[in-house]
Amino acid sequence: MIRVLIVDDSAVVRKILSEQLQRARDIEVVGTAPDPYVARDKIVQLKPDVVTLDIEMPRMDGLTFLAKLMRYCPLPVIVVSSLTPAGSEAAMKALELGAVDVISKPGEAYTVGDVATQLIDRIRAAAYAQLQRRTPQAPEARALRADALSRIRTTDKVLAIGASTGGTEAIRAILEVLPATTPGTVIVQHMPEKFTAAFAKRLDGLCAMEVREAASGDMLRPGLALVAPGNHHMLLVRNGAQYLVQIKDGPPVHHQRPAVDVLFNSVARYAGVNAVGVLLTGMGADGARGLLAIKQSGGYTIAQDEATCVVYGMPKEAVALGAADVVLPLPNIPGGILDAFHARAPAPA
Repeated sequence: MIRVLIVDDSAVVRKILSEQLQRARDIEVVGTAPDPYVARDKIVQLKPDVVTLDIEMPRMDGLTFLAKLMRYCPLPVIVVSSLTPAGSEAAMKALELGAVDVISKPGEAYTVGDVATQLIDRIRAAAYAQLQRRTPQAPEARALRADALSRIRTTDKVLAIGASTGGTEAIRAILEVLPATTPGTVIVQHMPEKFTAAFAKRLDGLCAMEVREAASGDMLRPGLALVAPGNHHMLLVRNGAQYLVQIKDGPPVHHQRPAVDVLFNSVARYAGVNAVGVLLTGMGADGARGLLAIKQSGGYTIAQDEATCVVYGMPKEAVALGAADVVLPLPNIPGGILDAFHARAPAPA
């Protein structure tokens, strides 16, 4: 049984979330708290497995509380936030501080049922999370970016990355190291609508590459990373010699939209041998068969190892299928990406 504490200043939200979560047989709401001070005492008393946390609360804001919690009593935390731009920015900061996932509150864009189904899945994933400490970028990682220009000699390659629980920080750790010469990159991170724009904006400020939320028709080019918008699938297509992306609706795949499998299958079809696919931390099986498709089409595939995953679910499924050419710890993945592109680059004229 997964024991959950709900922290939110709204009595209505606490009641709705409690009622919805009690529908799951493997989840027990052991308590609720209207602010961080009450939450602190209940965490000591009730010892929950997972905490859901609002950002905007009285007496102490959620980010301050989260920073203290992760320092003194680390627990898997899921941020339940609004879809406003300010809420999205705060949610990205919460992920940086150590929250394992973010989900939107019931509101205009999402019904209570939609949010409840997503939250139940995220709580199950969070219960298995291995909390990771954020470490400063190693000197060898900085050196890797510095000499990467000479290691990439082609412009017709595609890097495809997929992730779920814990993926925001894993993607950051990779893109921060990759140089501005990196081939065009497409990314699916399981995340609600509008949060993906804040995620891309945050990455853009940290990375040498340009990072932005994708729009249908965007052309892929070296030095550009496109993040699939929440609640929409993203596909890679080809127009002559040019890669571009399409943003589409459609049913969820593996209960996800965007889905990694949708992106990876399109990358296998249109990029094939020119592709490098990377599957990172996350619960479930999304991306495993898509990674296999990239490998079978002649692309090179990388899966994150168990020790550095927050949740070793998606990569584990890919490894079981034989979809990964190599399994690497997170700090070694940027080097693995650059090595793969270098090995597959044509000799200079």
